[in-house]
Amino acid sequence: MTEDVRAVARSYFTAELSPAHDWFHVERVEANAERLAARRADVDERVLRLSVLLHDIGRAREDRGEIEDHAEWGAEEAREILEERDAEEATVDAVAHCIRAHRYSNDVEPETAEAKVVSDADNLDALGAVGVARCFSYGGEIGSPIYDPSLPPEADDSVAGETQFNHVHKKLLDLPERMYTDAGRDLAEERAGFVREFAQRLEAEAAGER
Repeated sequence: MTEDVRAVARSYFTAELSPAHDWFHVERVEANAERLAARRADVDERVLRLSVLLHDIGRAREDRGEIEDHAEWGAEEAREILEERDAEEATVDAVAHCIRAHRYSNDVEPETAEAKVVSDADNLDALGAVGVARCFSYGGEIGSPIYDPSLPPEADDSVAGETQFNHVHKKLLDLPERMYTDAGRDLAEERAGFVREFAQRLEAEAAGER
């Protein structure tokens, strides 16, 4: 069933979808999840795999303004996909919870081992070199400035940051504190170190100091 679901999930990722949330993102999250789960004995690998494959199937609809919350919508859509394939009720419920709980900006706390791994795996893709690339790629799509020397992060009252440089400080560098697994925290700290170095270099170059 997993490979069938993979093909179905892939069909939700249309050509116009943001590069920051395309199918390659799903594949990276899958690799992250495998790495995190390898250090645990309490993870249902089938639930984990299905959850990762389906976690962003609502992203395109949210980006088009058709729905408000891709995690909530995706959880219900995933239920239908799995029920059509006669998945056990417990599996359907577990996957739906993982999808609801993966989103950074909602208030749904991961309650299961699988949900914690999915959340951490997704957040890891927002850190390190890939995270920086995704951040500025998305900023270009929405017309967000790269950097504004007159608006440092500490003076920016917005939630997500008025510039992508500020978004790095307000969101990306906050991610290590949001990790639920030991392996996730270890990887997040290492990747966040790279992001900090990048941000320092960007600021120095923008000021003509490097």
